[in-house]
Amino acid sequence: MRSRLSLAILILTATTSHAQFGDIFKKKDPNSASQSSTSAGAQNSGLTNDKITAGLKQALEVSTANAVALTGKPDGFLKNDAIRIPLPDKLQTVSKGLRMIGMSGQVDELEVGMNRAAEQATPKAKAIFLAAVKKMTFDDARGIWSGNDTAATEYFRGASSADLTTAFTPIVHAQLAKLGVIKQYNSVIQSTPGGSAFAVKFDLDKYVVGKTLDGLFYTLGQEEKKIRKDPAAQTTSLLRAVFGRR
Repeated sequence: MRSRLSLAILILTATTSHAQFGDIFKKKDPNSASQSSTSAGAQNSGLTNDKITAGLKQALEVSTANAVALTGKPDGFLKNDAIRIPLPDKLQTVSKGLRMIGMSGQVDELEVGMNRAAEQATPKAKAIFLAAVKKMTFDDARGIWSGNDTAATEYFRGASSADLTTAFTPIVHAQLAKLGVIKQYNSVIQSTPGGSAFAVKFDLDKYVVGKTLDGLFYTLGQEEKKIRKDPAAQTTSLLRAVFGRR
């Protein structure tokens, strides 16, 4: 009896030691933590990686189309207080004085013209955004799907800002010239104390293009949040499957 008990203890000890050694020497994937969290979320919701990627790309196509439609129309910038392009800082500080000396019309026309130029430029963004979607890798898609409420917008800002700047600049310049904004700007700036020196340093085209990008990405971020959180914005079965269960 005593020998049987000793044998049982020996077997139990050997088995436990083997399990412990197995845990110690088990190979671990260095990426397993990030992969497991995303995979677990996908498995829990019954979604495959392919379906997540397809749903995300569809969401990006919808949100970018909406953002371009909202900004690339008359008053898309001008009547939207969140993205309206203001006068450059230098002119904002002296605008009241300029209005007092009878230059209200020029000041107003300058601001309107800058916003009209932005509204003319933003439709070019649609093709650039779609190209960025096509270049997206699975790792990009996984990071966006599991990221914050504006993760896709941040991806687009990094992936397409340079192309958008290149596309927007000639359009903005042509519109500023066509609408007489450059002439108005020169007139206003010459009436501003120290204006001549400021005009030499200041690039009006660059300012308007930069503000156009800011307004476009802000609007895109708002559209992305809707698709992630608002069932009414999940307009297809694929969007509802990917975002509706989160």
